[in-house]
Amino acid sequence: MRRSDDRWARVGDRHWRGSARLAASCSALFGAMSLLVDWDAGSLSPLRALLWLGMSAALFTVLLPARVTAGSGWLAVRGPWRRQVVRTDALTTVRRYGGVSSHLVLHDSYGHRLELDPRVLATNPLIWHELETGVHRSVERGTLLQGTDVLEALNRLGHTIDDEIVRGVLRASGLS
Repeated sequence: MRRSDDRWARVGDRHWRGSARLAASCSALFGAMSLLVDWDAGSLSPLRALLWLGMSAALFTVLLPARVTAGSGWLAVRGPWRRQVVRTDALTTVRRYGGVSSHLVLHDSYGHRLELDPRVLATNPLIWHELETGVHRSVERGTLLQGTDVLEALNRLGHTIDDEIVRGVLRASGLS
């Protein structure tokens, strides 16, 4: 029997499987096309085929997005080589870095660090809710020392997410 407040219950990025399929499709298409062109040119050898397959595998690794999961008091990001986990109820620092691709950097009181794309939070309200709940617990406990300006930006993001959810519900019910 599973309780709704299960400590180990987790939510994941609902778009990850589609992104992983796209990465696999692109790398398979690249591998097939490169093998086909090399074969048609008459220069395909076992060594060159191995090279093309290796490049396809490298392309898959680059295109595969990080898998984000969250639960009560924790947030995890698993990439191709490592897994980062932070305790969201014991955060000490929250920073947002802008530029070409903005990302959040979270530090907890246990010395763990995590980098996260904010678009994942915008497209996954359940992950956003888990992070927001943990941030509020960190503020209540007094562990969150840096990042109050980022919290304001996160609150704006939360309002945007809530607004989109309400619009979706109204659209689905035919009231809008």
